[in-house]
Amino acid sequence: MKPQIVLATTETPDGGSMGLYQHDEGFAIKINGLPLMSSRQHESELALARLGCAHLVKQDAPHVLIGGLGMGYTLRQTLDMLGAGATVTVSELLPDVVDWNREYFKELNGQPLEDKRTELIVGDIFPLLSSAEDRFDALLLDIDNGPSATTDTSNSQLYTREGIEMCKRALRKDGSLAVWSAEPSKAFEELLVSCNLQVRRYKVPAYAGTTKNSRFVWVAAASEKLLPPGGGAPRPAKKKKPKGKRTFRKRFLPGSESAL
Repeated sequence: MKPQIVLATTETPDGGSMGLYQHDEGFAIKINGLPLMSSRQHESELALARLGCAHLVKQDAPHVLIGGLGMGYTLRQTLDMLGAGATVTVSELLPDVVDWNREYFKELNGQPLEDKRTELIVGDIFPLLSSAEDRFDALLLDIDNGPSATTDTSNSQLYTREGIEMCKRALRKDGSLAVWSAEPSKAFEELLVSCNLQVRRYKVPAYAGTTKNSRFVWVAAASEKLLPPGGGAPRPAKKKKPKGKRTFRKRFLPGSESAL
């Protein structure tokens, strides 16, 4: 068996170590030794684009924002779905990830960064979102490992109420928000619903043709008609039964006045 080769390393904003690894023909990116993404498990990244852009395939000039370049699979699928008039802005925090895409992933993703419809912004996505209003028809967010499995602590703010409201302001009237996650999160579903969004949860495979190692994508929008078919509705939290006053039945002795 061929050994895993370390191709490159870089430092994350919170001081963590990110590395690019190769094993045979496959690539993996890890943070502090924990898997973040793999070229062998990219079906869910394609599903993020398919679900998040399903309502845009017939539009002439949609504008999509992708949060997180990763290995370029979501960007590639988005470009393949949309027409020549589309604009796809991709925001990537780390310049090294962009360099890795251009140097190592050409055969994986068909060089989507070279597509004339792609607009690349290197830097934190939060200033971009906070300054955008009614700008995007879809937001596809694949930041870290999702709302309950972050590997970089600075990413957790995206999954708060303030983060969701910021995304809502950046969306156009008939826009939708799609969020990728490595695992389910009932709390995040409830947060989306509490922000007055219609929500569907989609269980998607990590590998094509199998349901093993499933991932999750939430799609949220102001109107239910903008959501792709299928998926599961958010499960409401179980309401605790109120503690009522205990009642007691009197026990009477035979022959007593109360027993007559």
